[in-house]
Amino acid sequence: MIFAYAGNMPTDDLVQARARALSSPLRLRILRLCLHESRTNKEIADILELNPATSLHHVRTLVGSGFLAAEEPRRGNRGAKEVPYRSTRQSWGTRIPDAAPLLVDTFLQEIDGLEPQEIQVIRVGLKLTEDTQKEMLGRIREIIEDYAMREAEPEGVATSLFLAHHLDVTGNK
Repeated sequence: MIFAYAGNMPTDDLVQARARALSSPLRLRILRLCLHESRTNKEIADILELNPATSLHHVRTLVGSGFLAAEEPRRGNRGAKEVPYRSTRQSWGTRIPDAAPLLVDTFLQEIDGLEPQEIQVIRVGLKLTEDTQKEMLGRIREIIEDYAMREAEPEGVATSLFLAHHLDVTGNK
């Protein structure tokens, strides 16, 4: 695993806690919901159609591992105290071993219920040397990282990108 930190390297316990925190498609979806807009536990539960207690468990896990941060409490419609949460963007630099199935599952959950025209898909078969594959993936990562690290545009629309690269298992060499 690779972590980008200012200061001391994380302890093994922290590394393991962070990996566990990101091992749930539901928690990855919560991070996405709180990326550009602060949301309360109730808002998260409503959007994801969860019991608020279930949502709170996942929110607390993400807060405890540093992936979500609580903001100043506010008063809700009925005067109750609400705590909004916002993504810290630390998940971007965190590597998870064997993450592919988790990320595919998260992607499928996020697109569930969308109309086909609401999803843009690009699929291409290539035959490249290992060095050319590394070059291509490095260039793609640089572009994605550039956009991922930008501030959200106030008039922008929340969007998501899922990219997968795999070897062709059909035996075409």
